Amino acid sequence: MFRFILSVLGALFSAATIGTAFAALSIGAVFWAYGRDLPNHEQLAQYAPPTISRIYDSEGRLIDEFARERRLFVPIEEIPDLVKHAFISAEDKNFYIHKGYDPRGMIAAAIDALRGERLRGASTITQQVMKNFLLSSDRSAERKIKELILATRLEETLSKDKILELYLNEIFLGQNSFGVAAAAQTYFNKTLAELTAAEAAYLAVLPKAPSTYHPVRQRERAIARRNFVLKEMYENGYISQAEYAQAITEPLKTVQNGDYPPFRDSLPPRDYFTDEIRRQLSRDFGAETFFTGGLTIRATVDPELQRAGAIALRRGLEKYDRAQGIWRGTGKSLAADDLADEARWRAALAEVDVPRDIELDGLWRPAVVLELGRNDARIGIEGVAEDADGHWIRADDVQWARPLGEDGKPGPKARRVSDLLKVGDVVLVREVKGENGTRTGWTLRQVPEIQGAFMAMDVHTGRVLAMQGGFSYQSSVFNRVTQAMRQPGSNFKPFVYAAALDSGFSPATIVIDAPIEVETGEGVWRPQNASEKFYGPTPLRTGIEQSRNLMTVRLAQELGMETVAAYAERFGVYDEMQPYLANALGAQETTLYRIVSAYAMFANGGQRVEPTLVDRVQDRWGRTVYRHDTRKCLDCQVAALEPGRGPRIETTRRRVIDAITAYQLTSMMEGVVKRGTAAGIVTLDVPVAGKTGTTNDARDVWFTGFTSNIAAGCYMGFDQPRSLGRSAYGGTMCGPVFDEFMEVATAKYGGGPFKVPPGGHFIKIDRYSGARLPDDAEGPNVVAEYFRDGEEPFVSVIDGGWAMGSNLPLYLPEEGGAPASGEGGGVPAKADFGTLSSGGLY
Repeated sequence: MFRFILSVLGALFSAATIGTAFAALSIGAVFWAYGRDLPNHEQLAQYAPPTISRIYDSEGRLIDEFARERRLFVPIEEIPDLVKHAFISAEDKNFYIHKGYDPRGMIAAAIDALRGERLRGASTITQQVMKNFLLSSDRSAERKIKELILATRLEETLSKDKILELYLNEIFLGQNSFGVAAAAQTYFNKTLAELTAAEAAYLAVLPKAPSTYHPVRQRERAIARRNFVLKEMYENGYISQAEYAQAITEPLKTVQNGDYPPFRDSLPPRDYFTDEIRRQLSRDFGAETFFTGGLTIRATVDPELQRAGAIALRRGLEKYDRAQGIWRGTGKSLAADDLADEARWRAALAEVDVPRDIELDGLWRPAVVLELGRNDARIGIEGVAEDADGHWIRADDVQWARPLGEDGKPGPKARRVSDLLKVGDVVLVREVKGENGTRTGWTLRQVPEIQGAFMAMDVHTGRVLAMQGGFSYQSSVFNRVTQAMRQPGSNFKPFVYAAALDSGFSPATIVIDAPIEVETGEGVWRPQNASEKFYGPTPLRTGIEQSRNLMTVRLAQELGMETVAAYAERFGVYDEMQPYLANALGAQETTLYRIVSAYAMFANGGQRVEPTLVDRVQDRWGRTVYRHDTRKCLDCQVAALEPGRGPRIETTRRRVIDAITAYQLTSMMEGVVKRGTAAGIVTLDVPVAGKTGTTNDARDVWFTGFTSNIAAGCYMGFDQPRSLGRSAYGGTMCGPVFDEFMEVATAKYGGGPFKVPPGGHFIKIDRYSGARLPDDAEGPNVVAEYFRDGEEPFVSVIDGGWAMGSNLPLYLPEEGGAPASGEGGGVPAKADFGTLSSGGLY
């Protein structure tokens, strides 16, 4: 019997041993089979997760962010222990003990399943890293086996802290937030170091299912799970009993519940400047690098000048719009049900897509018409509390406007608010303040139909200081500085004159201002001055000051349009300019961005300068991958310089035009401001040069100008080009925008006389006749022109082959009043210009 028992036991032992060996071999075979073609886990040592690219202004303040996944990478050394301990307690309390997988956790999960309890995962943090980075999220035995194999291998390759770093920066925590740093900002608008134990515990709840523990919709469930994590933290020794007792009583305050302002509210609204940076850097670095590379971008924008440029442009556009007297409104309205109570109309109004980024004499706010009175209307305003009397639009505030009828034609002028508005209409309003600064009421506003653009840049470095691509970015993201192709009109004329001055002409050269006929493939072209008058023999200076079209055409014909085109391309106004004579008057389209950049080269003495919106770009590791200013400072390492001497800057910039030519043209454009088409409009107390531009039928109006430091330009027109009206001129519409902006810019950056280059001398000239005058000559007609050394003024006449000599007066118009270019007229005055010939310089 005893022998039988022993034999049975031996048989059982043998079977168990063989079974165990077979099971081990089977498991080994399974792991061997699944472990042959696994992804390379060693690549995680160099893994760089997709992170946010951030843009900072010139003063170092964060102004915008771009990302596909909102992630802020934080090295493990900078993640507080409290945050680490919260996630370890919630996800893997044996993290620092196990070798990649947790047998005890797996057994506990199996026992719970056998008991019929809720199935819970037993994945370690290391396994989750493998799943998130290298494997899929499907629930299968095959994926689990691969996960175990890779987790074991990863533990042999990376330290525990490195694995935890990967996990805490990669994990998705809801609300488009990846990683703990982004989540802390999204839910609490705090940095990781500012989190309380309760807040860290809540973040640790989210990896399982963020939507299941939403802080508002699933508030009670989220608090219960948070308290469970706090209990685990206490039992694991990470927080004291007192800390635990306090933390579980804390309410769950979050951004989503309105307890904290969103982080985005601390940034200025996205605008044309940062969106243009996105467009340009996505082109230069690739969209993938821009949106996921964690770039640090130092923009050139000056916040004060950006605001000044936006306000100045808006003021000009709104002034034109109000003068048209047409009410269009927003075209949006709320349903009657939404007006039942304040909470409902506020919620509905918050969802309406209207611009909220407009600042002009105060912030423009969305509002809804709640009630129409006999003459007035009561409105509810976003972000403004109701008061006992309510907020009202008065009848006298609408009497400037005519409503558009169903046929698109304007009706009679409004006498009461109900002539323009009805209950439920969504409108834009601005606060009106009295002399003591207290609110006196609200005024209706609307986004103008006319659009425009404004840009300013440093003439020496090319740094763009301000860029406003339209009235409101939120109303229209189309950037009219860089994307709108428009005819520059007379704004192009300085490049024709630059070609002439570089070709041996002088500001005193006489050009015949008389009718001309040009044979074209489509017939005879007869250009005209905008005034439909002609003014006889006139010096180049007066031609540009008064923006004479006929003089410019004759000059371009004399030079040859191939020469003019080469100059335009050299300045970057066009990549390829068509050599048609009409293009001398700005018929070929270009952008404000190119025009302002080209004018900056006049201001800096003729040196090539490339416009840039970005000073520097650094990658996620802080390495500089782009720097705009490549000049070298030769004395910047010296501790102290001699009094009165600045550091020497070495530059390799090429010259676009001769420095004397640049100064001559600058001097001539100073005349545009002093006595030409911008006279009395640009009234700065520093030297200013510039040029107006008004195209045929006033479809586009321009003004571009510069001081010794800053070039700036303005353009206005309808997006679908049409006439702005007979009274629309570049000087009167864009000139005030430039002037208002430059008041702010010169107060900050200054401005002085334009630098006179060596190699020349001044000679006084009669600006009507071009004749030389004595050195002591005085008077309004006397101008000191700069000539190259060895060059003396002489009377040369360019007539270009004029067709109607019988109509040529031997008198010149008295400059003054409205511009004689067609932005006005003049009265005859006797001129002494010497003997004329009809041959010119052919």
